Amino acid sequence: MSSLIEQAAQRLEQLRQAGIVVPETGAALGDQDTPPLAAAPPPALATLAVQTPVLTEASAQSRRVELNFDVLAAAGIVTPGAPRSTVADQFRVIKRPLIANALGRGAATVTHGNLIMVTSAVAGEGKTFTSVNLAMSIAAELDHTVMLVDADVARPSILRTLGLPPGPGLLEVLEGKAEIADTLLKTNVEKLTVLPSGTPHPKATELLASDAMRLLLDDLATRYPDRIIIFDSPPLLLTTESRVLASRMGQVVVVVAAGRTPQAAIQQALETIESCPVRLLVMNKARLDSKAYGSGYGSGYGYGYGYGYGYGNSYGYGAPPTKEQPEG
Repeated sequence: MSSLIEQAAQRLEQLRQAGIVVPETGAALGDQDTPPLAAAPPPALATLAVQTPVLTEASAQSRRVELNFDVLAAAGIVTPGAPRSTVADQFRVIKRPLIANALGRGAATVTHGNLIMVTSAVAGEGKTFTSVNLAMSIAAELDHTVMLVDADVARPSILRTLGLPPGPGLLEVLEGKAEIADTLLKTNVEKLTVLPSGTPHPKATELLASDAMRLLLDDLATRYPDRIIIFDSPPLLLTTESRVLASRMGQVVVVVAAGRTPQAAIQQALETIESCPVRLLVMNKARLDSKAYGSGYGSGYGYGYGYGYGYGNSYGYGAPPTKEQPEG
């Protein structure tokens, strides 16, 4: 017996010298009431210590990004905690029917009403500016979270607008090269996450039209009932990606630059999304006469907006003016 005890003691000392923590038994090695250490083979303890994963600082951190609210506010973006502004008030009005449709409280039930695409007829009408502000405004709601998706896979601009570096995103998810959880960016706006477009791909249109995209949209639409997903998509008349995407949306917001986009182009753009049940028209950079709003506003630039169900049933009306909005 003494030989076994001596061997166990020697093995115990070897383990301790190797840096392996061995709990104390509370009894002397020579105590006959204590089971010999040879009954629990020390090599098993050594193996367990080697195979236990070490949680590093990098793996413990989520993909979190910090938005610079001062820079965004200077660019005309609605930010948390900012003083009340005309732009913020305008987006409060614009988002209200969208939220109602997303929750099934609109004039008609809308399938996937929480999937909202923001687009335009041509480039430079302010769709990205509208997408970001709409997402920021909805994120301020008490009962909703927002995912902002950069679906303009040909000319992504959401990350640039938010001051964030490029990274993997939607296209990598559709290709099966990444999980969506690995590409989402959690921002310092409590209820806002961002999904980048990812690396440009020659078959981006096919990816957006794939079963993978359909399944992803179904999952996004149904997984969290309080979440609204905003898609910043390409212009309708310049690419085919947005038309494919629109066919799977519950609502489409079409941004129109006042005095710039020909009426025929607007009509043609609306015809390309005829299948979408709800289309909201937002007129950007509209110069408005102060007489329409009283002496408190003066003339300037602002939004006009309107919405309807089905083609040819959208009606626009004015909103208080604000400063000229950037393109994109």
